[in-house]
Amino acid sequence: MQVAKAVEQIPPSGIRAFFDLVMGMKDVISLGVGEPDFVTPWNIREHAIYSLEHGYTTYTSNKGMPELRKDIVKFLKWRYDLEYDWDKEMLITVGASEAMDLVFRAILNPGEKVLVHEPCFVAYAPLVTLAGGVAVPVVTSADQGFKVTPKVLERAWTKGVKAMILNYPCNPTGTSYTRNELLAIAKFAKKHDLLVVSDEIYDELTYDFEHTPLATLPGMKARTVYLNGFSKAYAMTGFRLGWAAGPEHILAAMTKIHQYTIMCAPITSQMAGREAIRNGAKEVQAMKKEYDRRRHFIVTSLNEMGMDCHMPQGAFYAFPSIKGLKLGMSSMDFAKDLLEKEKVALVPGNAFGSQCADHIRISYASSYDNLHAAVVRMKHYLEHHRA
Repeated sequence: MQVAKAVEQIPPSGIRAFFDLVMGMKDVISLGVGEPDFVTPWNIREHAIYSLEHGYTTYTSNKGMPELRKDIVKFLKWRYDLEYDWDKEMLITVGASEAMDLVFRAILNPGEKVLVHEPCFVAYAPLVTLAGGVAVPVVTSADQGFKVTPKVLERAWTKGVKAMILNYPCNPTGTSYTRNELLAIAKFAKKHDLLVVSDEIYDELTYDFEHTPLATLPGMKARTVYLNGFSKAYAMTGFRLGWAAGPEHILAAMTKIHQYTIMCAPITSQMAGREAIRNGAKEVQAMKKEYDRRRHFIVTSLNEMGMDCHMPQGAFYAFPSIKGLKLGMSSMDFAKDLLEKEKVALVPGNAFGSQCADHIRISYASSYDNLHAAVVRMKHYLEHHRA
């Protein structure tokens, strides 16, 4: 019996497919997986342990613990002066990835289109496809810092587009947006009556200016589904805890799907999330400061090696081009050769879009010593290749 055609036609994750090659190799410096190298702060882990020791082992409300939803709403009001109804406009999910899946299944009818900027996180287009929609690529360029602008959006827009994705700070480019830049994007969304699915999971890791949630802009709260979570800023990837906030009718539809597929996020993770959102700011700032130090080191090093790399404004990724190296190979071939000869693992750019074959993604969510050692190995590789 055959599997569904939509599933059969979706390629496997370009990140995971490449890192299957890494499994079992020794002495590899991995700069590939987008996961903080920090251990979850102790006070957060302690609350997870506490919850188990005191018997918190049951289901919660499908929407998530009321206490956690109230904590997030309170945080958003304090942090961004952004108000949501904790019961009607907030849903706790198994990571922001589940939230992304839910929103597309909740809003898309067969054949409806979603604008998906490239480069982008590998899951976006497949999730649109699995929900019966059509992903329409919005191609951004390196010379513009991979920015989504009204001009590139208008170029991609076509009849039947219902929604658009905006991820900032962006995985894989680290690109983010000032308030004025977001106002221009919001104007486009209003002009074409689009819902914006705004993935802001890296919001607390914005370096050069203050992060502005899209939903805070005039007229945008009603047309934005705001996705976020605990994985990146709080180093809680394994807890699989995210959330969605947005218009009541869309959140109700998402919750309905969530009820039948997931039931609820794990209570242990939700208890840990309460401690993170209430008392995690100091640890977040300490991790952010170290990421910033690494950001400057790796981008400077890459440019010195001849890889043109813009300075990422957020997250923990650099997205350099290998075109200037004139190696005569694609990013996939380069990544495989570098892995084989110098034991440095990177992600080929084509995992993030068809236009990215000349780029690689480097995660600087790795120790400074690891980054330094990787740079030494990459320089050795290039010196040997040019000899």
